[in-house]
Amino acid sequence: MRKQIVAGNWKMNNDLSQTESLITELKKIKKTSTAEVMVAPTFTNLYNAFDALRETDIEVIAQNMHFAANGAYTGEISASMLKSVGIQTVILGHSERREYFNESDAMLAKKVDAALANSMRVIFCFGEVLEDRKSGNHENVVGSQIKNALFHLEADAFKHIVLAYEPVWAIGTGETASPEQAQDMHAFIRKTLADKYGKTVADSVSILYGGSVKPNNAQEIFSKPDVDGGLIGGAALNATDFFAIVNAF
Repeated sequence: MRKQIVAGNWKMNNDLSQTESLITELKKIKKTSTAEVMVAPTFTNLYNAFDALRETDIEVIAQNMHFAANGAYTGEISASMLKSVGIQTVILGHSERREYFNESDAMLAKKVDAALANSMRVIFCFGEVLEDRKSGNHENVVGSQIKNALFHLEADAFKHIVLAYEPVWAIGTGETASPEQAQDMHAFIRKTLADKYGKTVADSVSILYGGSVKPNNAQEIFSKPDVDGGLIGGAALNATDFFAIVNAF
C-alpha cells in the first residue's frame, strides 16, 4: 500500500516567532485522515520546529541540502548537519531551486546520492513550464528530469524516494492542473518507473501533486488513483487550510 503524504513547503517565509505561532496552531487541529503530514520550515527554524513537534505525528523536513559532506561551500547545509538536528527527509529539485539557483539534473543526482548515503528520505520534485505544456512536450521534459537524476539508482533505493510532480505554471499562480491533467501525468510517471524498474517498484512509490492545491480542490485531486498526496506551498502557511487539505483524504 502506497503512503498518502501531505507536505507543507514553507519556502522563505516565517521568522522564529511566526514559526512558533504556526506550529502552535497546527498542534491544535485534529487530523482525521491517515495521511503522513510533513512541514518544511527554513533552515534557521528547523531545530525549533523539530523540538516543538517531536511528540506529534507531524514530521519536520528540510527544503534543500548540499551534495558534499563538508568543505568550503559557504552558506550550504549538509545531510549530516540536517540529521544532527533530527531531520530525516529532504526536498530536492524544486523548480525554484532549478530556476533561481541553476540546479541541474546532474547536480540533483549527486544530492539524491548524498541523501540516500545518509539514510535520508527524498522528496524529489520535477515539472514542466507552460511552454512545454502548450507545445505538448511536457511528458518528454518530465521523463528526462526523472531519468537524468534518478535512473542511475538501484531499484531498492526507491523505498526511500517520494516523487513530487509540480507543473511550474501552476506554482503560486493560482492556476491548477485539472484533476484529469494531474492523473494523466502521474500515470505517465508511474509507467516511466515501471518501464525501468518494473510494476512492483512503480506501484510502491508515492507520487505527490504540487501546484496551487487548496482546501476547495484537494479532495478531487487526491481522489485520482495515481495521486498519493500533495506538496503544498502557500496554503501550508495557514494551519486551518493546511489541515483541510490533509483531511481531504
